[in-house]
Amino acid sequence: MNKKILYLDLDGVIADFKGKVNSKKEWKKSKRPDLIPNIYRDLELMPGALEAVEILIAKFDVYILSSPSWDNYESWTHKRLWVEKHFANLLRRRLILCNNKSLLKGDYLIDDHSWNGAKEFEGKWIHFGTKEYPNWNTVLKFMRNE
Repeated sequence: MNKKILYLDLDGVIADFKGKVNSKKEWKKSKRPDLIPNIYRDLELMPGALEAVEILIAKFDVYILSSPSWDNYESWTHKRLWVEKHFANLLRRRLILCNNKSLLKGDYLIDDHSWNGAKEFEGKWIHFGTKEYPNWNTVLKFMRNE
């Protein structure tokens, strides 16, 4: 049986980018927090993300699909190292860095923003962090029935 393809955004979905920015007073004022040196290196996991990924991998062909900061060259490497640190055994070699997510073929995309092609994704876009899908519990409830 072929599993359906599921893409997970990194920042704001499985990694707590906003929490890291808000942890330092001087970063909160930054118009481009993606340019802060080392911002991607030590992000915390989003609450429930590890457990959710473990559940989803059993049912779906899961990949991390993230848009790197084009103007912060270290974001490419730090995102890769972050995945290795938190999901080495689960998602090894399953990181895709792409600035237009609508180019990828798949069934589901869990993403917290509509930009970078998420809104135009050909499958079902699950808009993480919204009223309908505010957290991993609500996402899992939906995905268990798919």
